Amino acid sequence: MEKQQVIGDFHTILSEGEVWKVGGFPLPDGTFWEYREPNAVVIVRNGILYVRAPLSRQNNQIQILDNAKHMYYSVETIKVPEAGEVSFELQIRARSENTAPNDLYDGYVSLNLLDFSTGAALDFFAGNDKYASVYAVLPFPGVEVPPSDKTRFFCIFKEDTNFKPREFNTYKITYDRGNDEAVFYLNGVEIRREKNVPVKFNEFTIALGIMTEKDLTPQGSVSVHGQTVIAEYSPITVTINDRSEVKRTPISTEE
Repeated sequence: MEKQQVIGDFHTILSEGEVWKVGGFPLPDGTFWEYREPNAVVIVRNGILYVRAPLSRQNNQIQILDNAKHMYYSVETIKVPEAGEVSFELQIRARSENTAPNDLYDGYVSLNLLDFSTGAALDFFAGNDKYASVYAVLPFPGVEVPPSDKTRFFCIFKEDTNFKPREFNTYKITYDRGNDEAVFYLNGVEIRREKNVPVKFNEFTIALGIMTEKDLTPQGSVSVHGQTVIAEYSPITVTINDRSEVKRTPISTEE
């Protein structure tokens, strides 16, 4: 049985906790690290969320906290059917200023599907001239990642330039829990398929972000040098196809 919903309502973006909330993680000292750029300009127009953020936030100790600069989490989590698949589709436009040419990870726009029960993530990253699909299990602060006799933490990026740079592109990610498979689509074309996914995703928090991906150095963060990233997002269409709910034809008792 197929069910579909649209998660947007960006006009509520300032009512944090209603549909969207600012992302981040609790820290051991009891504080909360927010993914919020203090000088971000946020505009909602014709149903599209526009965010223009001069990058300034840095964390010198924890890589994941340094990567995301400004990010919104969906308040609602999307449960993954035991038998079936769930897909997420939206349009994203990414533009940036003062980022290094041909260096996607110097500043980009993201769609992140995050499972905080396992540390697993499926993502799309879009920059000025390149995009990437991402498949990962990460040590999110405060999240207990199940032990494994194989590689426990990983992040596999796959970059490409075959998209419409600085324009809207349609991004779609489908996850099938029963078949342990994740599929990535760009503008309606399959561009990546991951089979034998080692972690069972249980639920997804949808995250819309502005990020960098620069390794911490012994001196700390090197992720900010005057870049500005401009992100535009359409509402997200979520489609759940639960094969366990397929209606069965009742057996007739009439003779």
